[in-house]
Formats: sequence, C-alpha cells, structure tokens
Amino acid sequence: MQFVYLILCILGFALPYSQLIPFFAEHGLDLSLFWSQLFANKISTDFAFDLLVSSLVFCIFVYKEGTRLNLKYLWLYIVFNLVIGLSFALPLFLWTRSNHLETKLSEKAA
Repeated sequence: MQFVYLILCILGFALPYSQLIPFFAEHGLDLSLFWSQLFANKISTDFAFDLLVSSLVFCIFVYKEGTRLNLKYLWLYIVFNLVIGLSFALPLFLWTRSNHLETKLSEKAA
C-alpha cells in the first residue's frame, strides 16, 4: 500500500495544480474571482462543501491517530492540507502512518 499512497500523493499534487496554476497565471491572485468561481453553482458548491467537511475530518483524524501513534510533525499535514490540498495531504499521512506501523511491527518481531 505504501507505493499506492505515494502514487496517490503525486496525483493529489499534480492534478489539482494542473488546474490551479493556469488559473493564477491568467488571473493573478484574484481571490475574489477564485471564491466566486468555486461557489459558482450548486454542483461546485457541493464539491466545495464536501471538501471542507472532509478536510475537517482529516484534521481530526491526523490529530487523534497521530497522537495515538506518537507521530511527529502532525501540524505539517494540516499545513499541506490547507496549502496543497486534501488529495495530497491524506495519502501522505497514510503513507507515513503505514511506514510507522510497519516499523513498529518489524521492531516487535525482532
């Protein structure tokens, strides 16, 4: 699964930014236009709300699971979620979590 998480992490960065970079290249940092287009109709608003709720769930999951497993730098996944996006931050966290759990298992076996 670790390889799958890494591939999803790369896709989670590349696909959204393939749309975001041209938007900002054309319009600059026009956040007013960005927000108006994000909530332009019921379908885009549905996706925006879904992403906002999913991001909140992700933040709670990172805090609870990261604290339970004693993972470091949990704040970084929240920053990645806010700056890059959930499609990048979630697979990155799952990859880190998977590595951590695998390391713990191999230490236990040794």
